[in-house]
Amino acid sequence: MRKIIFLASALSVLAAPALALEPIPGSITYGGPSEVQLEKTPVGSVTFHNVHHRGNHYREVYVVGPDQRFELVSRTLLSSD
Repeated sequence: MRKIIFLASALSVLAAPALALEPIPGSITYGGPSEVQLEKTPVGSVTFHNVHHRGNHYREVYVVGPDQRFELVSRTLLSSD
């Protein structure tokens, strides 16, 4: 049982980068990392951004990373047109 738990946790750590969210048109980080450095914003600060893409309305959640740039951490579908 311990081996199974260890294997599952190891696979989840290895698979996490492969499951990272990709920005969509309208996202703050679409087209590459955000060029805006948030020098006075504390690391770990959270901000929300609404995006319309292909007839859908999304809410994205960004966290300020250690390099003072936005990191996309979550996207939720709010409505479909």
